[in-house]
Amino acid sequence: MKFELPQQKKLVYQMTIPIRWGDMDAMNHVNNTTYFRYLETCRIDWMRSAHCLPDALGCGPVIVNAFCNFYKQLEYPGDVLMKMYVSDPGRTTFESWATMERADQPGVIYAAGGATTIWVDFPKQKATELPDWMRELVSE
Repeated sequence: MKFELPQQKKLVYQMTIPIRWGDMDAMNHVNNTTYFRYLETCRIDWMRSAHCLPDALGCGPVIVNAFCNFYKQLEYPGDVLMKMYVSDPGRTTFESWATMERADQPGVIYAAGGATTIWVDFPKQKATELPDWMRELVSE
């Protein structure tokens, strides 16, 4: 199975994450839950780099779903090259995807996943429109 990103996507962030010994499970490969941590780390680092930090008294991002497809087993030791993409800004949401490659095997996708992010007014506990600056960040 080959992973294909949506046609209208925008590469917004790349980072490398070291595979830790403790990321592995009894089968000597990275545990499936750890892939979600890698996705979360990449998404949060991108948001921090864009000065997009949630404000409990204001508005900010919340993910409403997350998924991951596993293609090859990641194993210790090594580094994971994460590439994050965004697209499909709606009134209150946008989509994000990330691919995971081993840094020593560029171009070989080991896993890929993503999330739908919704912009929330935290005090009101309801969705609100994406701010213009965020819409610009996630638009092609």
